[in-house]
Amino acid sequence: MLKGFKQFILRGKAVDLAVGVVVGAAFTGMVNALVKDLVTPLISAIIKAPDFSGLHFVINGSKFMFGDLLNALISFIIISAVVYFFVVTPVNILVARSKKGEEPIDAESKKCPECLSEIPMMAKRCAFCTVELPEPMPVENV
Repeated sequence: MLKGFKQFILRGKAVDLAVGVVVGAAFTGMVNALVKDLVTPLISAIIKAPDFSGLHFVINGSKFMFGDLLNALISFIIISAVVYFFVVTPVNILVARSKKGEEPIDAESKKCPECLSEIPMMAKRCAFCTVELPEPMPVENV
């Protein structure tokens, strides 16, 4: 029983998931602090109403507190914008820069001109659509 647990823990995916959860929790705290301490005061300085929780309307004596929903919606939009502009966009730029000079991953295969499936470089006919391919170029040893 312990041997199975040890294999499960050391498999890699469980460790990766645990690291992801811990980093995600720390990142959540950082983003919440950024929104609470910097972005929300900036909005309250512009709008002059930092808290909408007191907003409500009454129908037949029932009080509907829509201000909390409005606060949550504004927080969601702010957090989403902060994550997109300060995390997603820079990471996408870094990934694009790192892939700029990369060579194709599989130099032993090519795409079929007819069905665009991956086929071996030396193939004479596509295994998927059976189209006849031009003769492969001889590979020269340098």
